[in-house]
Amino acid sequence: MKISPKVWKNGEFIDWNDARVHVMAHVVNYGSSVFEGIRCYETSRGSAVFRLSEHMQRLINSAKIYRMDTPFTRDDFCDATVELIRQSGLEHCYIRPVILRGLDENKPSFGVNPFPAPIDSYIATWQWGKYLGDEAIEAGIDVCVSSWSRITSNALPTMAKAGANYMNSQLIKMEAILGGFAEGIALDDRGYVSEGSGENIFLVNNGRLVTPPLGASILPGITRDSVIQIAREMGIEIVETQIQRSALYLADEVFLTGTAAEITPIRSVDRITVGSGKRGEMTAAIQTEFFKIIDAERPAPSEAPWLTFIDAQSEKKTAVA
Repeated sequence: MKISPKVWKNGEFIDWNDARVHVMAHVVNYGSSVFEGIRCYETSRGSAVFRLSEHMQRLINSAKIYRMDTPFTRDDFCDATVELIRQSGLEHCYIRPVILRGLDENKPSFGVNPFPAPIDSYIATWQWGKYLGDEAIEAGIDVCVSSWSRITSNALPTMAKAGANYMNSQLIKMEAILGGFAEGIALDDRGYVSEGSGENIFLVNNGRLVTPPLGASILPGITRDSVIQIAREMGIEIVETQIQRSALYLADEVFLTGTAAEITPIRSVDRITVGSGKRGEMTAAIQTEFFKIIDAERPAPSEAPWLTFIDAQSEKKTAVA
């Protein structure tokens, strides 16, 4: 695994090994962080970050929900990311911006009250392969329905991509792995399908694309939104509605979406085969268009481009991407 030698911290580039927090920092003891996961792809026209602005806006939104005031704007984070990748020498990478509550060592505060803790912002990058395995994109994965419910949005706001939320995700993921599955699907507090430990979910039924609404305690995924836009462009009907657990077993196709997972088919749920037990036609068709966009082979189905090129000259040549 290749790792960028530098990390961006509060407007400066520091050595990777210097990007540390104190063991008594608020984030370590109380989970007070918000973050993003973003990909930079090695496209046919140069390295480019996928939907960078949208990811950074969600980061800012997450921080706002938790009253984490940062002096840096969305554009500041975007510009820092591009420069960090330039300095890293990595042609493709995973990008992790994080805003956290640290520790003022001159005036330490150790209680739950987060306000005395200073706010620190970081961006790190490294090379990371397919989250669920290279073969999963085509062959699909086996998943289970988790015994752990998804956190409710009036307990921990699921619209925020917060570190604390991922304790719930870890329980879902560990249970799945120990049960011999690649991933777990959580139900919400009403028993309806919510999402995976770190991915949104889609079902294909009778030619329609069905996905849980934001009210099902899901994160408003950037890849989820990309899939919806691509599907609409393809003339596919999109239905956002509550989904019963049993619908997972009866769907023609099921797939997961996320920055790390991209678009990953599900071949079985609770060891019940989904459809034909392999990647379905609609999943494959959406994947094809998605990967064309991230490889700069075709424009995105929106007015704003989805790719931010690291090489400014490439960006000028491919403003339609």
